[in-house]
Amino acid sequence: MDKEIEELVARKEKAKFGGGKEKIERQHRLGYYTARERIDKLVDTDTFLELGMLAHSDQVGSEEKSSGDGVITGLAKVNGRPVVIQAADKTVFAGTEGMVYFRKTQAAHNFAVKRGFPLLNLMEGGGLRMPDGMGADGISQMLFPNELLTHHREVPMLTAILGDSFGGPTWTAVSSDFVTLMKGTTMAVAGPRMLEVATGEKISNEELGGWEVHANFTGQVERFTEDEDASIEELKQFLSYMPLNGGEEPPYKETKDDPYRRLDEMVDLVPTRRKRAYDMKKVIKLVVDEGDYFELKSSYGTALITVLARIDGRVVGIIANQPLKFAGAAGAKECEKATDFIVLCDSYNIPLVFLHDIPGFRVSSDAEKLKMPTKIMVWNQALAQSTVPKISVVIRKSIGAAYGNMCGPTMGADFVVAWPTAEINFTGPEVGINVVYGNELQKSENPEKKREELLKSWSFDSSPYKAAGKHLIDDVIDPRDTRKFLSQTLEYACANKGSKSERNLANWPTGF
Repeated sequence: MDKEIEELVARKEKAKFGGGKEKIERQHRLGYYTARERIDKLVDTDTFLELGMLAHSDQVGSEEKSSGDGVITGLAKVNGRPVVIQAADKTVFAGTEGMVYFRKTQAAHNFAVKRGFPLLNLMEGGGLRMPDGMGADGISQMLFPNELLTHHREVPMLTAILGDSFGGPTWTAVSSDFVTLMKGTTMAVAGPRMLEVATGEKISNEELGGWEVHANFTGQVERFTEDEDASIEELKQFLSYMPLNGGEEPPYKETKDDPYRRLDEMVDLVPTRRKRAYDMKKVIKLVVDEGDYFELKSSYGTALITVLARIDGRVVGIIANQPLKFAGAAGAKECEKATDFIVLCDSYNIPLVFLHDIPGFRVSSDAEKLKMPTKIMVWNQALAQSTVPKISVVIRKSIGAAYGNMCGPTMGADFVVAWPTAEINFTGPEVGINVVYGNELQKSENPEKKREELLKSWSFDSSPYKAAGKHLIDDVIDPRDTRKFLSQTLEYACANKGSKSERNLANWPTGF
């Protein structure tokens, strides 16, 4: 038995070095951690239980140089909560995917879903390994992993892109609920060399799939970091807002922040003048526990803010317009961003809070080419099918169809209220008066005086008191009581069934 144990220990010790000490040193010289080092930084001390450590490539002649076959998988705890982990090992065939690699990741994914644990992916690599995937027999066994295609958001899936990623790591990332990408790395379908051979296009990694591409154009990544430590920390932060699985509520966090705290600063923060800009993030900071929130896609669709936060210890998702960008008007990217966030929150039982200050949509001929009508309605479809508690507060203005997209009356909100500063109407006063009273103004002896009279009348019609008087909205609240109102309504909305949804959106595509 001693001899057998010695051999086992030797085999496992060898496996720890992946593709060998030279390749580990090369990874360090390039400024990257190894897969095992990343896992150590992510998980609680001494909690990692590795599975598949003795696996290797099934290609004849590759057995001795392919420890783990390019991926490390196992179970661990992060801040005391169980998770499943898979980390690509760049030291083994550059982190490319062979048949055994697939077998390991499939087993990890299946266990995560079966036992209801989040799946955390630490990814880099070059996609499908050429020898394994070549030929009709090879590629016939190694198409897209079915577990990714039928995940149904059963458990949260989080991915960190920590090195250049093509093919498989990219498929994993864009199928995830949360992606953080380290600046200086690339995420794309195929690498520049393959593009040049296949199409003749010459392009750098950064231009192809660097962080700015995803921040400004694709919206496929939620957060960007300067280094690996920050990326790993962001996985932990996002996970702290998530339930273990779609059947549970997110974790409650005790707070000493008074849920009824009066927001006296709000009076000076939000201007009553409709055209004057302010930072909605400052409003959010005042409302949430300890001023702490976690923003997603901050550089994409910047006229809309999506954050995870807590109010009275309960996790909430906040969708808010940003008057600093396009006056808060939503375009195609904002529509996609809102839809994506509603799907995330509804799938993981996170109540939604809407903070309105939106003059409408950014309509134009270019917007029509971007399928703006479809994007507006897809946002509404997600909203209509969501069943988590929803609370809507009109801060300063909510105009036209956008009033509906921000969960106005008849759109499924549990509560809709407004500040006394709110302006609610089919269109803004200047545009509305020009359209409705254009001819009358032209014929008037004193057009300016007539315009002022019409503006006063329009202002009264847009006041929240008309809607409140007919009980079309639930109340008009003191801005200083916004946190108190949200704390109270969340408590009542979640009193019976908690924040659990019917998960109608769990099968929604992760991209659209």
